[in-house]
Amino acid sequence: MQSGFLPHTYTCTGARRTKKTWPVSFPQEEIRKRLTPMQYHVTQERGTESAFAGEFTHHKDEGTYACVVCGAPLFSSNAKFDSGSGWPSFFDLVKEESVTLSDDFSYGMHRVETTCSQCGAHLGHLFDDGPRPTGKRYCINSASLAFESKDTASSTPSSTAEGGAASSSVSDGNTEL
Repeated sequence: MQSGFLPHTYTCTGARRTKKTWPVSFPQEEIRKRLTPMQYHVTQERGTESAFAGEFTHHKDEGTYACVVCGAPLFSSNAKFDSGSGWPSFFDLVKEESVTLSDDFSYGMHRVETTCSQCGAHLGHLFDDGPRPTGKRYCINSASLAFESKDTASSTPSSTAEGGAASSSVSDGNTEL
């Protein structure tokens, strides 16, 4: 990794992020009821959906991608690109403070985990092989995202929990995210 590549929210926490007090929190029972099993697995248990199986992998609509748990805006469709990885990829955030970064040494390698800075939901990982202008690739699980269309910006963000989209299968062996 390049020196100075990561924003000031970068922390070294090892394979598991430390328990932190997040600005927004929900009882686990409420989260389990609101989210699909896949959304819960990804956001609360640091899981990964199968490559090319997520609802937003090939999604092209204009709008904002938000955290499925708390609704915090994370990514704009203007920053989305096709990385070929099988997961939605973005080269920039809506705001630098939208995401918290931490070291992840799981699967015997070093990656940078991305979590929602408001509620701590696991989103995916950050890599330094993205396109210009940032060189960043936020590789994000569809199951951690809700989408608010530019055309319906005044309504509630949609998600797989509300939209009824097909669920993805769990992949514990994949190390991309």
